[in-house]
Amino acid sequence: MNSSFLSHVARSWWVLALYGAVAILFGIYLLAWPGASVVALTWAYGVVALAEGVLSLAALFDKSVQISRAWLVLYALASILFGVLAIAQPLQMAGVMLLLLAAWLIVGGVFRIVFAIRVRKAISNEWLLILSGVLAILLGVLFAMYPAAGLLTVVLWIGAGALIYGVLQVVAAFRLRSLR
Repeated sequence: MNSSFLSHVARSWWVLALYGAVAILFGIYLLAWPGASVVALTWAYGVVALAEGVLSLAALFDKSVQISRAWLVLYALASILFGVLAIAQPLQMAGVMLLLLAAWLIVGGVFRIVFAIRVRKAISNEWLLILSGVLAILLGVLFAMYPAAGLLTVVLWIGAGALIYGVLQVVAAFRLRSLR
């Protein structure tokens, strides 16, 4: 692993910490008020997906990024598509959200696992990033298999998943911070 890549990753630790903190707050909100959260959930996931998609597109132009361009493009396009649809049509998307969210979670989970494998020699406990990717994939597969499940149940699962994901992201961020 070259030192410029490690330096770049270490400087970006706060991005993971910010994603983690937002996910923790989001998870707590969903668990506390599941009934009122369906449209808010659709919109909030759209905002997160859009932001991650734009950041992934921007990373395509950074020559120091050593992640496969094909994975970045796939992740960016899936994130932007989901984000735009969820923000523009949150009421209509609430029912369709499960299938789109499933695809986004699966692509995002694979992306996180690939990233963890790329940085495995540079950080300890890279399994935390892999675990967050595996959890995202599992959640995505569950949503795809059972789309008829009640949205209220889905909101509770997403709340719990967001809480766990947020904690894992914060822990991973502080591990990356130690590379500085």
